[in-house]
Amino acid sequence: VGQTWRGEFRNRKKNGDLYWEKTTISPIIDENGKTTHFVAIKEDITERRSLEEQFRQSQKMEAIGQLAGGVAHDFNNMLSVIMGHTELALMDLDVNPTINSHLQEILGASERSAKLTRQLLAFARKQTAVPQFLDLNETLTGMVGMLKHLIGESIELNWVPGKGAYLVNMDPSQIDQILANLSVNARDAISGIGKLTIGTSAATFDNAYAETHPGYLAGNFVCLSVSDNGCGMSHLVLNKLFEPFFTTKEKGKGTGLGLATVYGIVKQNNGFIQVVSEPGVGSTFKIYLPQHKGKLDPLGTPNALFGQKAHGHETILVVEDELSLLNITQMTLTKYGYNLVVASSPGEAIRRALDFPGTLDLLITDLIMPEMNGKELYEQLTTHFPGLKCLYMSGYSGEVFSNQGILEKGINFIQKPFARDALVEKVRHILDMD
Repeated sequence: VGQTWRGEFRNRKKNGDLYWEKTTISPIIDENGKTTHFVAIKEDITERRSLEEQFRQSQKMEAIGQLAGGVAHDFNNMLSVIMGHTELALMDLDVNPTINSHLQEILGASERSAKLTRQLLAFARKQTAVPQFLDLNETLTGMVGMLKHLIGESIELNWVPGKGAYLVNMDPSQIDQILANLSVNARDAISGIGKLTIGTSAATFDNAYAETHPGYLAGNFVCLSVSDNGCGMSHLVLNKLFEPFFTTKEKGKGTGLGLATVYGIVKQNNGFIQVVSEPGVGSTFKIYLPQHKGKLDPLGTPNALFGQKAHGHETILVVEDELSLLNITQMTLTKYGYNLVVASSPGEAIRRALDFPGTLDLLITDLIMPEMNGKELYEQLTTHFPGLKCLYMSGYSGEVFSNQGILEKGINFIQKPFARDALVEKVRHILDMD
């Protein structure tokens, strides 16, 4: 009795809307010590609570991302060894059909596992990206046709591109990942016949707008929207939507990594996502990517080595601190005729390189190693071998080259785990470059 009460709770306005309220209630006491009245001071703190929740969610996602990235990095090394030995075994023409079938199953499972780790790395923002200037409309037009096979004939697909050129600086494979994951999510939300609409538009937000609209960023953006008229999502589902391994699908129907992948890619490219959904009505995802001014990069040409032999006779120095992966890389490249010098650490690599009597043509090195990273090793070796070329490999890029795993132009990189053909074609391509 006679004490002041302070607290925060949810209340309801006269129009029925819920809001968060901070209240202080103090008694008014007369000369006889009796409470005669109460004075209440109330404050609407809905916006503050919303910002605090976003901050907590951001911290949680960052922590999960760090864990996922670390696990994926180590897992990729093991997958590289499994895939490498399996592919070498399949090269043996004397393998009987039964064993060949078992090896194909192992390789298939390894490739599916590799896809999962790529999704984890995308969420953790440690996926290595090779960005280029792209017209989003032009890029999406080429992808929309393939989506019809992905979503099925019962879903009507509408492509509504905005007018004009919408230039973004992104890895085209990441745009493909975003569109595929959002489209699959929409397909699974539609029961029977439905509609999926994909569109683009330009959007500009000033600082004042961004400050008063949580989650928005100031600047000029290209907006990719994906809308469906499926089952929609509740507020509870929306709050967990981008968490890895969170799924509302039946067991075995999804990994819970699709939307987490989208979240990681968008954040890696300095964009943001807004989602509007209502149970029984449908959902709309809006992906905002920074708009760029400049010229389009020329479209890549198909790999000239496709269908050709990738054998060679050059000398390659391979540096990898995971011994099993070092061995399988040596065995693979030796089968294709290359001369190999191998080392399990940067220090050993420098010693072996300086002791080597001939010329080194190519360095293949892991990015993240004890003593020094791959970039530093290459810089040291080029003082003794000025014409040395380099191919970096890693389970993730870290931040050796630049922020958020975005590779600088001109850097040769191969993502672990890699298939045999991808490695030998990459090696041949680099060695043949002027």
